Amino acid sequence: MKAIIGILMLVLVLLQWRLWVGDGGVQELTQLEQELAAQRAENEALQQRNQMLESEILDLKNGEEAVEERARSDLGMIRDGETFYMVID
Repeated sequence: MKAIIGILMLVLVLLQWRLWVGDGGVQELTQLEQELAAQRAENEALQQRNQMLESEILDLKNGEEAVEERARSDLGMIRDGETFYMVID
């Protein structure tokens, strides 16, 4: 009888070991949940960036103000008749 109880205890310990440490165990589940949370955060940031880019594209397609603003800021262009002053600190 003691041998059967000993064998059952050993099987229980092995099953618990596999549950906590083995493949597909609690440790791996925790790690995967952390990776999933990080991926979701990255996806959210990329989604926001995509929305900003989409609105900028629509502005550039539909309005001349956006094109003019872009030319002024990125290329340093000025209109005819305007005077450009550069202030150096």
